[in-house]
Amino acid sequence: MEKTDRTYAVSKSEDEWRAELSPAEYQVLRQAGTERPYVGEYTDTKTEGVYACRACGAELFTSGTKFDSHCGWPSFYSPLAGDSVEYIEDVSMGMKRVEVRCASCGSHLGHVFEGEGYDTPTDQRYCINSISMTLRPATEA
Repeated sequence: MEKTDRTYAVSKSEDEWRAELSPAEYQVLRQAGTERPYVGEYTDTKTEGVYACRACGAELFTSGTKFDSHCGWPSFYSPLAGDSVEYIEDVSMGMKRVEVRCASCGSHLGHVFEGEGYDTPTDQRYCINSISMTLRPATEA
């Protein structure tokens, strides 16, 4: 994962992250991995609530902006707040993409794509790994 000069509100060493996260969580959140499509626990869920960063608990997205993109990962058309995520240019894998990270801890969440023609207010698709998030149902939020 590309390092940034940014200082995060939640700052831990990679050894601390490794101790707190499962190997699969660490691989996605801290090493910018991608979970396989259609296997994540939130891909098809319709539960109302707030999606938070699995690493630090920061609130990232709401169920109100989640939509069915049929791409194999949870999709949202905007983050909860403009400053809840940060954007990093990603030129890995032979293409230019925009990586989405948690603005509180710098953990990898997924990527955002524009102009794909989805019928959403922003024409953006935040393609987020389920394993990067936890869902706080509205009844508990």
